[in-house]
Amino acid sequence: MRFQDAAKDARAVTYAAIQAEPVVAQAAKLLADASAAQRVMARAVMNGETLDPDGWRTMFPTLFGEAVEPSSRERSEAILAVSLAIADRGDQVRNQLRGALVEELTAVLLAPRVGASDVRRERRVLFDGVRAEIHPYDVTVERSGAAEAYDCKWGARGINADVLYQLDDARTNAQAEEEAMQVALVVFDAERSCQVRLERQTAPHDHTRLVALETLASLSS
Repeated sequence: MRFQDAAKDARAVTYAAIQAEPVVAQAAKLLADASAAQRVMARAVMNGETLDPDGWRTMFPTLFGEAVEPSSRERSEAILAVSLAIADRGDQVRNQLRGALVEELTAVLLAPRVGASDVRRERRVLFDGVRAEIHPYDVTVERSGAAEAYDCKWGARGINADVLYQLDDARTNAQAEEEAMQVALVVFDAERSCQVRLERQTAPHDHTRLVALETLASLSS
């Protein structure tokens, strides 16, 4: 089993520019240390329904009310600002930014546990005698005997058969080479929504871990 950078095709070049936008790293850094409620608020804002900050403050009084500790309220304000910056983009760019954010957030959360140098982005996993997947894995942890592969999605609707087959194939192919590989879906959406979506899938996923909005902190432990 070995890892390889994704092909530098037009899609990769375009998406690399999206990944490099400062707002992506800024949002990931803030959300890595955010509370569950702050992450829920960020998701709601980034859906782009309204750009009215006062409206969002009213909808989340436990994050912005006068009784909230000042440091927590300041973080909520920072998360609101960066979320509005992502929401205030055209549909296509907003969708790309949100996808890049989930990948960046996953990498940031993994780093304290496995070491930042072992966390890679946009990598293919190659196995002897097995045709390589065209699409790379969003985030990989490349450690001998303890590799991990992650597919990252903004919403539960992104969970589909192709994604599940690719993750499970990586696990089973690694097992065939007597290598350990954990595979997981990271979805910035409510766990219940993800579970409902998974229940409708016939593709194998019994050995694919689900990391949803409520359990993102588990990536670090």
